[in-house]
Amino acid sequence: MGQIVIHVDMDAFFAAVEIRDDPSLRGRPLIIGALPHERGVVATCSYEARRYGVRSAMNIREAWRLCPNGVYMHPNMEKYRAVSEQLHGIWREYSSALEAIAFDEAYLDVTERAGDFEGAMKIGQEIRQRVRDELRLSCSVGVAYSKTAAKIASEEKKPNGFFVIRTSEEFVRLMIDRDVRSLYTVGEKTAQKLYAYGIRTVGDIQERQEEVVRLLGKQGRWIARLAFGTDDRKVTPYRPEDAKSIGREVTFQKDVDSYDLLKDILLLLALSVDRRAKNVRLHGKGVSLKLTYSDMKTITRSQSVFSADSAVDIYRSASAMLEQVERRPVRLIGTGIHHLFSDDERQMTLDDILPDSASGKEAELRELLDGLRERYGLDFAGHLDQIYQADTLHRTIEYMRKHA
Repeated sequence: MGQIVIHVDMDAFFAAVEIRDDPSLRGRPLIIGALPHERGVVATCSYEARRYGVRSAMNIREAWRLCPNGVYMHPNMEKYRAVSEQLHGIWREYSSALEAIAFDEAYLDVTERAGDFEGAMKIGQEIRQRVRDELRLSCSVGVAYSKTAAKIASEEKKPNGFFVIRTSEEFVRLMIDRDVRSLYTVGEKTAQKLYAYGIRTVGDIQERQEEVVRLLGKQGRWIARLAFGTDDRKVTPYRPEDAKSIGREVTFQKDVDSYDLLKDILLLLALSVDRRAKNVRLHGKGVSLKLTYSDMKTITRSQSVFSADSAVDIYRSASAMLEQVERRPVRLIGTGIHHLFSDDERQMTLDDILPDSASGKEAELRELLDGLRERYGLDFAGHLDQIYQADTLHRTIEYMRKHA
């Protein structure tokens, strides 16, 4: 017997948590994300809002045009993260391996625990029941022979759905007449390439797989395999050290043309990146800078370093790169570290050899923060460790922008 995979996907997770905590929102079109007068997108929305055509990642102004009578709210990421930890705690009880995709979605390898598909179906139903009873939320569950099939299965009967795909033959029968975009990794651009050649359905990919491979190369071979229901990927728990980068960015509600302000904001972004990196004991050998100008043109810059071990290291590199870019109004700014390595791989640095060097960075950070305090009236006493939280970071940066 091959592996048996369960895919669990919460139904409109952020919105569902808010409705659970405030029953007066039930039955109303709820949109979580930016507010209508702000820049930004929809993070998620209730099923009532979806009936108006509102979707995740939609520009918030388009959502407002479609649903002016909706309830619009900022996301409360700390609350959702806490609920997510409770969910993952339930899911881990049933799996030998859990691969979390997001706060509200995961693959579970239940091969050993279930023994067969009947056992896996019982587990899937028990998970749905426990999520409902213990957290008063609903989820959709797919049980299948592979990760791709389990993902398709969980989407089949949403919301509060349950579906099983036992074999690749069942998968093919279900998918053969569906649009190519229903397959994992086929996004809008890839679909348009296939459409241009008259390849519109999963069945078309099966019949013209050699042409798909010629058109898309390695990706085409993968898509052709999926079209026949072949996916041998294992459920793999996420490891922080597998990440390619750690970054943080912010979109301003109004364009910023003060590069002194942008430099100050980079310090807070660097603090957030450093905190996230330290939480998972990772360091970077490269620092990046990202800017999106008011005309939506995005540029990125990168600089190699021996080791980005502190917020000061990240800030120095990012602010130096900022000095070199074209100066015009900025819509978004971000920084991060890449070429990651763990504490175990870390070589000794000057800070290790000369402790005064490390204390020098601490003094430099205090001086930089004192500058922010003087310029913007910010008081970081007792609150600096919250800067890594997205909500706190964004509120602080918007405050700085308004008081610059």
